Amino acid sequence: MSDHPFTVTAGSDERLGAHVAGEGVNFAVFSAHAERVELCLFDETGQTEIARLDLPEKTGDIWHGHVAGLKAGALYGYRAHGLYAPNQGHRFNPNKLLIDPYTPSLHGRLEPGRHLLGYMPKARDKDLSFNRLDSASGMPRSVVPEALAPYPQEKRPRIPWTDTIIYEAHVKGLTMEMPGVPDELRGTYEALGCDAVLEHLTRLGVTALELLPIQALMTEGFLLERNLVNYWGYNSIAFFAPEPRYFGPNGAAGLRLAIERLHGAGIEVILDVVYNHTAEGNHSGPTLSFRGLDNLSYYVLLRDNPRYYANDTGTGNMVNVRHPRVLQLVMDSLRYWVTAYGIDGFRFDLATTLGREENGFDPNGGFFDALRQDPVLRTVKLIAEPWDLGPGGYQVGGFPHPFAEWNDTFRDNTRRFWKGDPGSAADIAQSLLGTASKFDHSGRPSWASVNFVTAHDGFTLADVTAYNEKHNEANGEANGDGHNGNHSDNLGVEGPTDDPRINRRRALRRRNMLATLFLSQGTPMLLAGDEIGNSQSGNNNAYAQDNPLGWINWGAADPDLLAFTQRLVAFRKAHPVLTQKPFLHGRASPVDGKPDVTWATLEGTPPHWEDMGFRAFVLTVGVAGDAPDYDQCGDRLIIVVNGQAKDVIFTLPEPADGMGWERSIDTADPAPGAPPVVYGGFPLILAESVVVFSPVKAGAGPA
Repeated sequence: MSDHPFTVTAGSDERLGAHVAGEGVNFAVFSAHAERVELCLFDETGQTEIARLDLPEKTGDIWHGHVAGLKAGALYGYRAHGLYAPNQGHRFNPNKLLIDPYTPSLHGRLEPGRHLLGYMPKARDKDLSFNRLDSASGMPRSVVPEALAPYPQEKRPRIPWTDTIIYEAHVKGLTMEMPGVPDELRGTYEALGCDAVLEHLTRLGVTALELLPIQALMTEGFLLERNLVNYWGYNSIAFFAPEPRYFGPNGAAGLRLAIERLHGAGIEVILDVVYNHTAEGNHSGPTLSFRGLDNLSYYVLLRDNPRYYANDTGTGNMVNVRHPRVLQLVMDSLRYWVTAYGIDGFRFDLATTLGREENGFDPNGGFFDALRQDPVLRTVKLIAEPWDLGPGGYQVGGFPHPFAEWNDTFRDNTRRFWKGDPGSAADIAQSLLGTASKFDHSGRPSWASVNFVTAHDGFTLADVTAYNEKHNEANGEANGDGHNGNHSDNLGVEGPTDDPRINRRRALRRRNMLATLFLSQGTPMLLAGDEIGNSQSGNNNAYAQDNPLGWINWGAADPDLLAFTQRLVAFRKAHPVLTQKPFLHGRASPVDGKPDVTWATLEGTPPHWEDMGFRAFVLTVGVAGDAPDYDQCGDRLIIVVNGQAKDVIFTLPEPADGMGWERSIDTADPAPGAPPVVYGGFPLILAESVVVFSPVKAGAGPA
């Protein structure tokens, strides 16, 4: 390798990664503990190593060098020399070709095998042994990037949080079988921006598309042994690079093109990102990048035995965002997705891990401080998955503003109430008001609660009403994986049935749960496919199902459920009292002096929350008591929830002068003609249904 045409000079440590600089490329990579770092260059095919060059300078903890004669598109990797002493936390092995943590794209595919391991898998002490097999044949190459024009930030829709409706989807699962998507684009980034997808999203009325992870990832070996793949993508290895499996005709550029089209339709794009752990796993995992560059810096190791990794994530390792250079890596990655691709926000997987300091979770920890002061990232939406598996890991409501958080109590309360669990009325009542008991503190707004009934992880809405038990046999783990506590109810038959009575009840329950979602204070999130009744055949952990089981089955769409969901979304948008920033606590409304929220039985008496059998109540919502003058709409809604198995009579209050009450939503009558207008009286509320009355001018007809 010594006979090469390249001239190597000191270069600069100022910018990490590889970047064209003058008549060559500057390389800079962090490693505090390496003794030497080699740059390996490959030909344009990626098959042949054409040079191996020492990075000549180390400034602080940054190794760097400038290589004359290289251009954008050059393929490379690193080899790091140093101490191989796992008991001290060091796992340097120069036989392993390493991905540049800052590479924005990868060339070639990762080929799992024992050559990727830093140790000999059959040795007595396993990871204490040293593996001299070279890994280059199974590793993708890092790519020197072309200069990329910044994404025009003025194209981002910047939807206010109060108006946000999130649609959680998988790139491939959403588009693989959708009618109207061109065959050559199915399952690709470009498909997200095609007319069929845009038309569906805009007609549905959602404002943000939240994508499951698309950062470059690795499929775990145990899945490959079962002929499965990591479909969901929660196993990242390159934080700047889009996952190549979704490349279409335009490669990574197809993602940016799709985002531009989504923005043009007024739809934001939120990425689910995984910075809490990496695909390198625990001490038995492969050496792909971070472990080989500086294991002791990149990961949180056990204090009393740094051979092993802290594992509050449950995935084998924890990224050490407390280290300033690792924190910089994460921040630079986030900023890159915003400035290069126009991303509008991020959902942080296992976000509690990112907030862990020496003594546990800290809402004022370094990661959160860095995010909140960053001039780029403070302009985007930030969403936390507020838990991990470590001590004190469940932190729902505990994140700092401006984070929103996934509210799993909303999911469980909604499912339990409509399933009929005793004593669940008080809990769903809290959910309808944005779970103020957890979120209303420190000046946090009601939109901080991201409400959902289903998400990618768990049953679909259709399956919540069709299965009592999970059916994950296709995952190859003897149905031992996935959640057991699903709060689901098959209504008499496990799985599909031809019984029309059961199917009617299932359809009604789905509408009830959707109505609960879109009538609640907070930010609603809809799982892609729930609006058409998509099923995963009872699999509540389809993380490895890159096949029709994990894709949305558009061919079996329920058009009536879709139409009802569209009506719910439109109704929410038309009634600002459902999207208020302040929490509601019964204070006098500045509009009419009445309490901004009241609760009652259907007979008008105080609710019996302590009664385990109490299942029917009325929620009246008006303008928040502390709403400012410029945010007062004069709207007031009556939401009647009848969770009983019998029809009931509701005492409707007399409307204001010149007004009537429109029966705007009725889950028991999902596709009415013109909604009827009444002027008080005693309307019938059918069993197990939700009805909403909204004010309308007398004689005006439907609002």
